[in-house]
Amino acid sequence: MKSKVQLACESAVREIRLTDILPMRKIAKIAKATVKYRQIAVSIRQVGLIEPLVVHPQKGEAGKFMLLDGNVRYEVLTELEIEKVKCLVALDDEAFTYNHKVSRVSAIQEHFMIMKAVKSGVSEARIAEVLDIDVASIRKKRDMLAGICSEVIELLKEKRPTAATFAQLRKVQPMRQIEMAELMSATNNFSDSYSKCLVAATANEQLIDKEASREINGLSSIDMARMEREMDSLSKDFRKIDEDHGKNVLNLVIAVGYLKSLLDNAPIVRYLASSYPEILTELQKVVASRLLEGPTEAE
Repeated sequence: MKSKVQLACESAVREIRLTDILPMRKIAKIAKATVKYRQIAVSIRQVGLIEPLVVHPQKGEAGKFMLLDGNVRYEVLTELEIEKVKCLVALDDEAFTYNHKVSRVSAIQEHFMIMKAVKSGVSEARIAEVLDIDVASIRKKRDMLAGICSEVIELLKEKRPTAATFAQLRKVQPMRQIEMAELMSATNNFSDSYSKCLVAATANEQLIDKEASREINGLSSIDMARMEREMDSLSKDFRKIDEDHGKNVLNLVIAVGYLKSLLDNAPIVRYLASSYPEILTELQKVVASRLLEGPTEAE
């Protein structure tokens, strides 16, 4: 029988007076000057509070709450002199839990959000006003994936590439775009400079514009030719390692399964414990390791 999932918050959203909520930290003055703070402030002024605050009842003080998540939103709401706010009431007071679960919006996700808003009839000027950026920036985000193949979008949708990275990807053919996306994912490097190096190391037949695409200050044609050869060799090595890794993991999973069956045998365990206790300890560590396990249903 499956155990019930323990909820982290009450199922209903409550409206709580802002004066009854005690923030656990104060927002620094320098933080209020940031673009992110200004965007949140403009968003709340324009469309209201979208994401509720997360609070927990204060012990010994009925009707009073501690703020677990949403310090910036709380500060903005206080400045706007809002009387009541929507809150999720947490069942424990562990602030780290909520901050740990925050998932930042990637550039690709932001692109699709803007596209959805535009298709729903929201003007670009209105989106720019809510996000506190200029209309030109909205148009750049809207057109960011033009010329990018669908396989690359799928590979990078949960990653952190920038608009400049996609500008570099547009300089190469679709198959090379996929190769570059795989290399960036493998190295966890999505910077503009790294993508420029990958473009410089791309063979001529895989470039959209064979002249302009390869321009990098300080690199001669000899340097770029060498980079192209080295990158081709690196790509081949990466594919081979990727193939070998899958086989090695499968072999290790089988080996660990066999060790588990051995350590489930009481006579074998007794023999190892009496004759080779050090080996038994190491085998038990291997069997207890979860590095080769996938996520369980409970996770």
